[in-house]
Amino acid sequence: MVSFFKRLTALVSAVAAIGHVAALPTFSTSTGNSVVKRATIPAAPRFVLYSDKWVSGETGPPAPSTIVGYNVLVAPDPVLPPSSALSFWLSAGPADQAVEWSSLTAANRQTFKTEYSAAGISLIVSAFGSTEAPTSSGEDPTTTANNLAAWVIQYDLDGVDVDYEDFNAINAQDGSAETWLSTFTTAIRAKLPQGQYILTHAPVAPWFSSIYTTGAYLKVDQNVGSLIDWYNIQFYNQGTTEYTTCAGLLNTSSTTYPDSALFQINTSGGVSLDKLVIGKPATAADANNGYIAPATLATCVLDAKNEKWDAGVMVWEYPDAAAAWISSVRSLAFPL
Repeated sequence: MVSFFKRLTALVSAVAAIGHVAALPTFSTSTGNSVVKRATIPAAPRFVLYSDKWVSGETGPPAPSTIVGYNVLVAPDPVLPPSSALSFWLSAGPADQAVEWSSLTAANRQTFKTEYSAAGISLIVSAFGSTEAPTSSGEDPTTTANNLAAWVIQYDLDGVDVDYEDFNAINAQDGSAETWLSTFTTAIRAKLPQGQYILTHAPVAPWFSSIYTTGAYLKVDQNVGSLIDWYNIQFYNQGTTEYTTCAGLLNTSSTTYPDSALFQINTSGGVSLDKLVIGKPATAADANNGYIAPATLATCVLDAKNEKWDAGVMVWEYPDAAAAWISSVRSLAFPL
């Protein structure tokens, strides 16, 4: 399996879909003498945008006006140069972009949160990425989940995206990865209750394939899928022709990764269709392979919608995929 390329992203935002998703209800939690309004889980379709590229003059999350049409934004650009280390919350603590968020003054963070709330945006942190293999390195899943949840609460974020990329643990097919992920997900949900905090996972599509004797993400979904709000599935970096046509993406994957196309994950794997968000790179340069041009991807999205799917689309990465990209991809099935 080709490993998913390294992300610099640390923060994820969930943005209310414009025109096609009901306004996000909120609830209040007390923090000292203040009251924090927290959005509940965005309804489908979710349009998810990851970001890691350094943008000159930009500190913190992108302005909401630059990402019109998305309902999930992943990460403000870092103030550090592009050559800086990977930017995730790690078991040892936050790195780069997560550090950037925690290093802002409380007043600055509140300003960002107020602007995002007004735009219907929830800001969440992405954990692990390709820089950490928590199962292989022996991290305790419950301790790791508790530490991450405490950090999310301390810095007033709205949830977690689990970008687990421990390929060695999954490929071992000894159940260690599935057990670790299930325990971690259960533990973090105990601290970040469902309906109050967003919890997503971002597996590569082949991890839903029938080739894994211990189940991979099919086992995770069986164990703790009810605790996960949706999956930002990476339908890229898995082979030069894998998931590159509408048919291969939606209906029939190759024999290398059987049963890992969108509808196969639902029909063969039993994963709820409304949780299967299609993830794609914004440009051919944003991934090793798996790119589909926005206009063509729009036809795939329409085909999927016509088969009663409406989970949404995830893209890697901002600013290559800003408002114009998502407008094109949504244009046939979910026009603005």
